Amino acid sequence: MKQYNFNINGNEYSVTINSVEGNVADVTVVASYKVQLGGGQTISVQPAAAPAQPAAATPAPAQAAAPAPQPQAAPAPQTAAPAATGAGKPVTSPLPGVIVEISVKVGDAVKAGQQVAVLEAMKMENAIEADHAGTVTAIHVNKGDSVLEGVPIVTIG
Repeated sequence: MKQYNFNINGNEYSVTINSVEGNVADVTVVASYKVQLGGGQTISVQPAAAPAQPAAATPAPAQAAAPAPQPQAAPAPQTAAPAATGAGKPVTSPLPGVIVEISVKVGDAVKAGQQVAVLEAMKMENAIEADHAGTVTAIHVNKGDSVLEGVPIVTIG
């Protein structure tokens, strides 16, 4: 279990990452607010109780906290993010952060090493590059989304 404190738009949130399997994180969030998930989905999160111990401070300039566990019925996307086709290999986030730019569109041809997105982490911008050549078949995030390490950003077929 890892604990983080996030300062988002002047509000402090305590997030405990219970487990991560693939691109799904089981987290506990101590605050009452809305979380924007990848693909523009937004869910409301309200904790049952405060944490037993304070979390280690890890500031993350973001507009949304880490993804919370999925509710029974998934909320409808708020923005028109391209749907994943499942064809291809995903380019994943190398570390937790906030997507500040998406440099490609579905259907774009990319070369190995070409920038596909920009991720802000610890007040630094990191170019996310394609690890192989191909065509972008899906974009899994929107500008402003908070992502964890290993979360797919784009899929290249």
